[in-house]
Amino acid sequence: MTPFLAKTPAQVGSILRGIRAQRGLTQQQLAERLGLPQKAISIAETHAERMPLSRLFQLLGALEVELMLADGRRNRSRARVEW
Repeated sequence: MTPFLAKTPAQVGSILRGIRAQRGLTQQQLAERLGLPQKAISIAETHAERMPLSRLFQLLGALEVELMLADGRRNRSRARVEW
């Protein structure tokens, strides 16, 4: 998978939405995997600034995605900024 670069909560939400769609999951299906209401997934994708960090890690785990942090001073030409 191509690495993604997110600098804002909105970009995080967009990336999550894209990965979920790529996995062929609806918001409802992902919510059911996590035992959450569908609204929680909607909020994560559209208002990520309101999502607790613990929820982000739940979503990443369910989508089988890892979070990587990189030094922002390095060349970022290989990372995608948006979905």
